[in-house]
Amino acid sequence: MFEKNYHGGKVMIKINGVNIEKEELSLMEYLQEQGMQPQRIAVECNEMIVPKSEYESFLLHSGDVVEIVSFVGGG
Repeated sequence: MFEKNYHGGKVMIKINGVNIEKEELSLMEYLQEQGMQPQRIAVECNEMIVPKSEYESFLLHSGDVVEIVSFVGGG
């Protein structure tokens, strides 16, 4: 579904409304850096839901707008 090529270098992305400059990385690498558990979140990039099966191969590029929502249990 999503196919992005690795170009290397720094990227400027917006994650949950915050601009971040990083070396180009995969969505899974970013989530791991942040200590997020993929099974407990949903990710949208540029208004499209990213399937969990694609987190490893999905590369973040300059201009991407990402929203990460975590699920919280309770009752």
